[in-house]
Amino acid sequence: MSVRERVEERLARIGAGDPAVFTRLYPAEARAAADAADARRRDGISLGPLDGAMVSIKDLFDVAGETTCAGSVVLKDAPPARTDAPVVARLRRAGAVILGRTNMSEFAFSGLGLNPHYGTPGNAADPRRIPGGSSAGAGVSVGQGTSDIAIGSDTGGSVRIPASLNGVVGFKPTARRVPLEGAFPLSYALDSIGPLARTVADCAAADAVMAGEEPAPLDAFGVAGLRVGVPRGVLFTETEPLVAEAFERTLALLSRAGARVSDHPVDDLLAAMDAALPDGSIAAIEAAAIHADRIDTQADLYDPRVHRRIVAGRAATAAAYIRTLRRRTELIAALDRRLAPIDVLALPATATTAPLTAPLLADDGAFLSANRLMLRNTAFGNFFDLTGLSLPMPGLPRPAGLMLLARHGADRRLLAIGAGLEAALAG
Repeated sequence: MSVRERVEERLARIGAGDPAVFTRLYPAEARAAADAADARRRDGISLGPLDGAMVSIKDLFDVAGETTCAGSVVLKDAPPARTDAPVVARLRRAGAVILGRTNMSEFAFSGLGLNPHYGTPGNAADPRRIPGGSSAGAGVSVGQGTSDIAIGSDTGGSVRIPASLNGVVGFKPTARRVPLEGAFPLSYALDSIGPLARTVADCAAADAVMAGEEPAPLDAFGVAGLRVGVPRGVLFTETEPLVAEAFERTLALLSRAGARVSDHPVDDLLAAMDAALPDGSIAAIEAAAIHADRIDTQADLYDPRVHRRIVAGRAATAAAYIRTLRRRTELIAALDRRLAPIDVLALPATATTAPLTAPLLADDGAFLSANRLMLRNTAFGNFFDLTGLSLPMPGLPRPAGLMLLARHGADRRLLAIGAGLEAALAG
């Protein structure tokens, strides 16, 4: 198929599918980009691995001439963006065909993916179940195959959670590896921008483009001799048996392939993290500052569940917040030292598979409980500024991910390790 034919096929599938996955489509722009890609192919020219790839962007990235809504109606009358966000501009220059904006949790502040304003996308594996958040439409679009690559953000797991629940690959880079300008913030300290795709190689190509690097083929690490640490303890409590059994089978498979799997405790550092946090999370405190000019005057326009979490961030004093950030720096260094003897930490990306959507829409208690558990395994990676990758675990009736975490700055190495494990799991 030509790139133009692929665009028409994707647009037709999107139009016939779940209307909550995309909040906006760019048919004219996508066709023009596809025609340009086809012309380059006829002339034997390539802009790289993303040339002609079907890409979607989360609804928090600026596109020139448009208002960035970030999954909310609060910003619907905000001034349009003057320029594309750097990540969007870089994707365009790499030849990516941007199909549209994908739906998300309002202001990226939930791990479940529910959105009362634009609808909640149905999970790619089972539409009755949640998509995971906050990059909800991103995970579903890749899971359904309407996007080759979807660009999301990850503040507490918002790339890795929807990747896990929709059975695709999701990559969270070290914070600040990819420029955050032009992306509506949730947390200045914790935000990062990463891709979701069908393969580790596609995630690596998108990450390189967004980071301003020259994409290069991954040299996959062999599994034999790989040092895998398993942080058993609090991160393994309340795990759904389906997920726990799949994780143990996956570890056994890796061990048979020659990986050196051992327990690698981190509970003491997790306890220190909890002790360091003031009233309200870092994300809530920073979100309260970001939304200070509208959180009271436009309170009725917010998702009430998101509004409550943002308002909770006001409880912390400036002194407590500063102490937390300083303590966080110390703990990042401590965990970095702890991880030095191993190549990766491995654990389930999400403690459960995707729960049914309807009960979470109806019951605040069920929502809060599910949201807490959904974010638990991923969020500590943001606090400790790790790089993380979620890979689909094989042999499950509902998707769940194997999460690999590595030291901050080891992004490319983690992707190479992920490519090796991807091949082993496929075999």
